[in-house]
Amino acid sequence: MFSARSVFQEIVDNDNSYRLFCSIAASGEAQGGWENGRIAALLPASLRGLAPKVARHGADEDKHGRIFQALMRRRGLTPAEVPEDTDYTMLLERRGIGLAHDKLRRDEPLTELDVITYLAHSRVTEQRAADQMELLRRYFGDHPEVGKAVRMIAQDEDNHLAYCHEELLRLARAGHGRTIQRVLRECAHAEMAVYRDVSLAVMGHMGRLLHWPKAKSTALAAGIRAVYGYERLGGWRRMVTLAQPERSDPLGGPATSAPEFA
Repeated sequence: MFSARSVFQEIVDNDNSYRLFCSIAASGEAQGGWENGRIAALLPASLRGLAPKVARHGADEDKHGRIFQALMRRRGLTPAEVPEDTDYTMLLERRGIGLAHDKLRRDEPLTELDVITYLAHSRVTEQRAADQMELLRRYFGDHPEVGKAVRMIAQDEDNHLAYCHEELLRLARAGHGRTIQRVLRECAHAEMAVYRDVSLAVMGHMGRLLHWPKAKSTALAAGIRAVYGYERLGGWRRMVTLAQPERSDPLGGPATSAPEFA
């Protein structure tokens, strides 16, 4: 029998699967860093006060990308090409979720609706990231090779999620509540399907690298589809509720550095 812990341990122990895992993660974080950097530069005048927090969010994502790159370098590994079917950010964009890269490449100010869309998209995707990192922190927070990175990234993801809650609640109090709930629901339902598809693709690539027997791959795919079924039935609600975070201003101040991963 296998568990999430044993599957991840198998991925970490094999250079080829570890290289692909870190490459996928580094690519996603780098995309998030670029997106947040552009959004910080394009905020409308009415919401310019958000710029330092959005920039901090982007700096954190850039840092995470560097951490995953450093984890590969420590093993003497070079980044792998990221398969298109594992590109979570790109697949979300194709479904019209979040702000299109074409929009972010233009030097035109965003609208308030664009900012709501960005924050709602972030609230949903950061929930996913925080959940995943909490699982890794529980199982691998003390791992000699990846433990420090897991703990650092998990703490950042918790802060990112709290920031999204705080800013969306602020905008809801300003009269945008119905729009926020509508966009959150749209994002959550699209994200669930993309996460299922990406998870199936990632496990498929890992299975081929690790030569998993068909029965194991089939069982893992069934588990991924079961999670999707649960989320479709009501688990999605955890992604759209808003609550005041315990610590206010979670992204106040500059991004924390990670010199040991430079």
